[in-house]
Amino acid sequence: MQNRKRRGFSLIELLIVIAIILIIVAIAAPRLDKARMHSQEMAGIRQIQTLHTAQTQYYSQYGRYATSLAELGPPASGQPSPTASDLIPGDLALGTKTGYVFQLQGTPTGYKVTANPQVYNSTGRRCFFSDQTLVIRENWGAEPATEQSKEIK
Repeated sequence: MQNRKRRGFSLIELLIVIAIILIIVAIAAPRLDKARMHSQEMAGIRQIQTLHTAQTQYYSQYGRYATSLAELGPPASGQPSPTASDLIPGDLALGTKTGYVFQLQGTPTGYKVTANPQVYNSTGRRCFFSDQTLVIRENWGAEPATEQSKEIK
């Protein structure tokens, strides 16, 4: 009788290990997506706070609130001016950052900011609204948040 040395794993053993790994991934993936969405939502809130800070600086420099993101963004060339004050990063000035689409609109008494997920339930589950009062409001769902939406505490 020959004494054969066993090398490696059998096909059944490898399939069992692969099945266990796939089960673990199937359990972990949804939690990872929720954690990613939550971090993008928190980043969206921080971007709104950045816009509030920029608006305060813009108001102190130019005596009015900016009416568009471009007015807060960097200039194409040259020095900062009322049309491009270089108070926020260029990607935020373009309106899209951290999975959210930002809009800034001037109003007779100030401004309003909205932030909506680029892809609802993928990049975020909440929509945000704020204005010159600095209160950030949220709406859980695809419907955009408004002045009447619930305040974030």
